[in-house]
Amino acid sequence: MDLLNAVVALSNFVLIPAIAYGSQLALGALGVTLIYGILRFSNFAHGDTMAFGAMIAVLLTWWFQAMGIGFGPLPTALLTLPLAIMGCMALVLVTDRLVYRFYRAQKAKPVILVIVSMGVMFILNGLVRFIIGPGDQRFADGERFIISARDFKTWSGLDEGLAIKTSQGITVVVAVICVALLFWFLGKTRTGKSMRAYSDNEDLALLSGINPERVVMITWLIVAALATTAGVLYGLDKSFKPFVYFQLLLPIFASAIVGGLGSPLGAIAGGFVIAFSEVTITYAWKKVLGYLVPESLEPDGLVQLLSTDYKFAVSFVILLIVLLFKPTGLFRGKAV
Repeated sequence: MDLLNAVVALSNFVLIPAIAYGSQLALGALGVTLIYGILRFSNFAHGDTMAFGAMIAVLLTWWFQAMGIGFGPLPTALLTLPLAIMGCMALVLVTDRLVYRFYRAQKAKPVILVIVSMGVMFILNGLVRFIIGPGDQRFADGERFIISARDFKTWSGLDEGLAIKTSQGITVVVAVICVALLFWFLGKTRTGKSMRAYSDNEDLALLSGINPERVVMITWLIVAALATTAGVLYGLDKSFKPFVYFQLLLPIFASAIVGGLGSPLGAIAGGFVIAFSEVTITYAWKKVLGYLVPESLEPDGLVQLLSTDYKFAVSFVILLIVLLFKPTGLFRGKAV
C-alpha cells in the first residue's frame, strides 16, 4: 500500500507536471529549431512571440466570456486559439517584411540576425506589457480537474490522492496533434519537402526551382502556430504573465540545443529532458521517501536538491554540459 501511495505521489508531483511542461517546451523548441534549421539564425524573440499569441487568446477569451460564449467543460481559450494563431501569423509576417527581409537580402551573418531578433524581442515584450499589463492574468474556465484528489482517494482507498488538471490533459493531447501534423507536413507534402531541401542545401534547392521567399513565409506561419499554441497551453497550465515568457526562452533554447538544434525530433526529446530534469531536481522528495523508507529513517528536511526559484539554473547547467561535451545534441543537429 505504501508503495502505491509513493507511486501516486510521484505521479502527482513529478511525472504528470513534467509531461505537461515537457510538451509545452517541445512545442516552443520546435519553433526555435525550425527557424534555426531553415532561416539559419537563433530567434531570441521566440519567447515574446509566444507571449503575443497567448495575449491575443487571453483578450479574446475575456471577450467571448463577456458575450456568454463558452466551450462547456473545456477552456474557452481553445475556441480562441485559431484566431490567436492568425493574429500571431500576421505579426511574424509583418516583422519579417519590415525587419528580417532586409538582412536576408544583404546576406547578413547569423550573429547580426541574432542581435536584430533581440531588438524585436524587447519591442514585443514592451508591446505585450503595454497592452495587457505586467501582472498575472488567469483565463482558464471550464472544469478544473479531469480527476480530483478527493475522488481518486474515494475510488482507490489510498491515502495519497491523484489530481490531473484539465489543462495538463489538454496540453498533452494538443501537443501530440501538433507534432503529428508537423511531421506529416514536413514528410508528406510538397511544400514540406521543399522546406527540408532548402534547409539541407540552400543553393541546390534554388537550382531545383524552390522559391526561397515562399519557404520563409511558410516557416514563419508554422512557427507562429507553434508559438501561439505553446504560449496558450503554458498560460492555461500556470497563468499568463508576459515576463515569464521571456524567462522561458532559456529552457526552450536548452531543449532545442540538447536535442540537436535544427532537428525537430531532437527538439521534442530535449523538451522532455529539460522538463523532467527541472521538476525532478526541484521537487521536495520528503513525501515520497516517507512512504518508501522505515519510519526511523524518515527525513526531517524537505530532501530538495534545489529550490524551485532556481529551476531555470537546471536548464542552464544542462545547456552548458551539452555545449561542452556534445554540441550537436542528442540527435546530431547542426553544430552550435
